[in-house]
Amino acid sequence: MTETSVERVNLLGLTLPKMEEFFLSIGEKKFRGAQLVKWIHQRGVTDFDQMTNLSKTLRERLKEIAEVRPPIVTFQGDSGDGTRKWLMEVDGGSKVEAVYIPEDDRGTLCVSSQVGCSLDCSFCSTGKQGFNKNLTAAEIIGQVFLAVKSFGLPVKDSQKRAVTNVVMMGMGEPLLNFEPVVDAMSLMLEDQAYCLSKRRVTLSTSGVVPHLNELAKVTDVALAVSLHAPTDALRDELVPINRKYPIAVLFDSIRNYLGCLSDKRSVTFEYTMLKGVNDSDDQARELSKLAKTIRCKINLIPFNPFPGTQYEVSSRNRIYSFQRILLNDGHVATVRKTRGDDIDAACGQLAGQVADKTKRSSRYIQMRDVTEPLAH
Repeated sequence: MTETSVERVNLLGLTLPKMEEFFLSIGEKKFRGAQLVKWIHQRGVTDFDQMTNLSKTLRERLKEIAEVRPPIVTFQGDSGDGTRKWLMEVDGGSKVEAVYIPEDDRGTLCVSSQVGCSLDCSFCSTGKQGFNKNLTAAEIIGQVFLAVKSFGLPVKDSQKRAVTNVVMMGMGEPLLNFEPVVDAMSLMLEDQAYCLSKRRVTLSTSGVVPHLNELAKVTDVALAVSLHAPTDALRDELVPINRKYPIAVLFDSIRNYLGCLSDKRSVTFEYTMLKGVNDSDDQARELSKLAKTIRCKINLIPFNPFPGTQYEVSSRNRIYSFQRILLNDGHVATVRKTRGDDIDAACGQLAGQVADKTKRSSRYIQMRDVTEPLAH
């Protein structure tokens, strides 16, 4: 009779309460949960034998029933501007991307939540690759784990910390992978793990209203919304989920989320600047009028081209003219500096390697081959 192998629990993605439950379930004391969370996320240890404040008996048992297994880094690219991109293989063989962007006063890590994306926003490279699966909490927080470890710096020392901010703004729509994303963000905020401020963890969504309403009940991280258009007619084209949850419905949901926060934080609207599509003075005035109805900041993002796209980036002068209209109306409006475009790590360029289940990628490649001129 062949002995069947027991599937081991990946402890990497367990929040502190879930880690405590795990230890209680195997007859151990609750405080072991905090010990494991610290070993994994603050010390970067994946080998149970190195966890010296655990008894040898417990360590041996953990090796039988559990593991600490992050994604596998298959590529790391460093940009001339200091941006770093990782390609990470997850269960099933698909690959996702994470990007680190250093600034003078912070280091921001952009983290993926899905393999591909099911929403198919028309200007986004990730969406053109289709969709394969939701990432587990271990695969999401594993991106943070690997990024922090790659810099070799202590998590708890805020003066030396490389990753000071995390944004759920990589591949995928975070709210369509609700529980794993919430668990991963919980670990980012956890004092025993990454100890980040709720102002320094941001969830970016295209506007999945029912899940945004649920989010307000379980967390108070910063919120960013991919708006990209001031009217429903244009947003229907650029962000197809708008056809299901139009701007008025989305704004009510955002107000509900902001109303549940203990402070006066605002939502950040992301607005990708597309030449001749959403960048006119009249559209800036429409956006300004809309933005006056909610507590917000506006982040104007120069479009980052990818092969086969129908869009072009707005000119520098057009972007700043658009911004001036918003500033003159009293809004906080910034222009995002493009970073990492030399390694395809800029906003909207993340693509990974997706075993597409939607057939969208093959349709897009066929369309691209028809519309692109032949190479000479």
